[in-house]
Amino acid sequence: MKIGFIGLGIMGRPMAGHLRTAGHEIIVPERKSLTAEDRAGVTVAADAAAVAAAAEVVILMVPDTPDVEAVLFGAKGVAEGLKPVTLVIDMSSISPTATKGFAEKIKAKGGDYLDAPVSGGEVGAKQASLTIMVGGSSAAFERAKPLFELMGKNITLVGEENGAGQTCKVANQIIVALTIEAVAEGLVFAAKAGADPAKVRQALMGGLATSRILEVHGERMIKRTFAPGFRIRLHQKDLNLALQSGRELGLALPATANAQQLFSACAAAGGADWDHSAMVKALETLAAHKVAPDA
Repeated sequence: MKIGFIGLGIMGRPMAGHLRTAGHEIIVPERKSLTAEDRAGVTVAADAAAVAAAAEVVILMVPDTPDVEAVLFGAKGVAEGLKPVTLVIDMSSISPTATKGFAEKIKAKGGDYLDAPVSGGEVGAKQASLTIMVGGSSAAFERAKPLFELMGKNITLVGEENGAGQTCKVANQIIVALTIEAVAEGLVFAAKAGADPAKVRQALMGGLATSRILEVHGERMIKRTFAPGFRIRLHQKDLNLALQSGRELGLALPATANAQQLFSACAAAGGADWDHSAMVKALETLAAHKVAPDA
């Protein structure tokens, strides 16, 4: 299959790599950021419109709602080159409300549309073990499913309406942020009380408090490995979507707002591009005590 892929970032690059390894032709727009290795494995088109004109499926993996809008509907965007029955799959994490509007515009041009945001971070992208949350018609989902299976493991059609996948992703990001905060608070508490946080984490891994975040991000907090798998500024973007949607729904999300403030404290300290597990640094500042010395 000829697959357009727009967004070869931390996660997009390995995701596209899995599709290429499976034998699909990957078509990308010209970008200065393309490495020699990238260029050796893909077909490079002039722009997003040319990508759409050459592809059967176009996948987007870009940072935010305005980026998706620009790629789809900006000058020389996907919509300009879109052919009838082309399937557009947005795997970015963006506004559920905006997603519905984007889908309507693509469908009006004869294409089809799925919103399919992912969870699992850089590790999941590299291991092809992403969770993929999909909104859109069952027919489009069945068409895309063989591609999703090359990139992820837990693949769910959340709803037949576009935006359902993005709504699920916002809920995911609320839960992830609050669990990072819980793990960070627990480890700061343990360290301040004089316990070995590594041993505490080891003990908790066998009890009800265990989680993937305790396993992966708890280790990051102890080993001080905050190179980004998922950047704080991107998680801030997702929590902004949650809080904005909460206001639209008349819904209070107090713990989400608190987690966003802790991320904001990290960003104010120069950490917008730290891994989101570095939320622990904001709590360490409040406690005047670190889980472990910085490397």
